Amino acid sequence: MATKTSRRPRSGRSHAATSGRTPAKSGKRWSKRVMERSDALDLEAGVFTKGSARAIALSLKRSAEASRRRKADPYRSAMSMLSFQINRSGKNLTAERRRVLNRAKQELRTAFGRS
Repeated sequence: MATKTSRRPRSGRSHAATSGRTPAKSGKRWSKRVMERSDALDLEAGVFTKGSARAIALSLKRSAEASRRRKADPYRSAMSMLSFQINRSGKNLTAERRRVLNRAKQELRTAFGRS
């Protein structure tokens, strides 16, 4: 009599689906989706492409105060979105652009009276 070995049935999912990660094909631009559909803020179009740090900070402040979708206070939501943009841009961010965005952090603190 042959013994029956128990094997787990295959679900047909790829390794990426079972490991908690999304496959590269669909997860390539998840950060763009976060920026567009996040509950953090309703951002003004082109906010991170503005030329001056002050303009970026004031736009983020306006968006944070006007947004009804945010969960935290306006300052935290605005600073979080700015940090997210800096971190997710990574190596694609030029040194000058990184300086402008980091200056925007200080301008944001000033705009909210936090410095």
